Amino acid sequence: MEEGSTRRVTCSILSVDHTDMFYRVCAVCERTLSDPTFICHSSNPPSKRLFRILMSVATDTEVLTVVCFDRVARLLFGCSADEFFHFAKLNPFSGVTLNEVMEGEMFTMILSKSMNANAQHIRVASAVPLSSSFQPAIQLLKQCYQTPHAS
Repeated sequence: MEEGSTRRVTCSILSVDHTDMFYRVCAVCERTLSDPTFICHSSNPPSKRLFRILMSVATDTEVLTVVCFDRVARLLFGCSADEFFHFAKLNPFSGVTLNEVMEGEMFTMILSKSMNANAQHIRVASAVPLSSSFQPAIQLLKQCYQTPHAS
């Protein structure tokens, strides 16, 4: 794929890397914070987490490692990165279970090659579930762990 180019693929999720799913940003301007104690604004707002999910997907011809940032990841997860972080804290094996519930889910994805020369992975620009019974990951995990409000 060339820089800045996009392509549409039909694929299924093979695995989700649950070991490093988040990064911190300033709650005001969303500037990436390498150090969570760094103060970006004089009002000293708390930082927040955003999703950065690495996953392996398979098309009919290849297996790709792609990165899914917050906007698309929220669609897949059905919650914010902070909400998922707190859920995972209470349910330590939810990352492993996440792989189990997401494995095999089929999507039409728009993949784009980043304009940033340092980017290591192809970015998921959009993801549309192909199953009419698709449920966001957090709903399935709440059912697995039988937490209240598992609607």
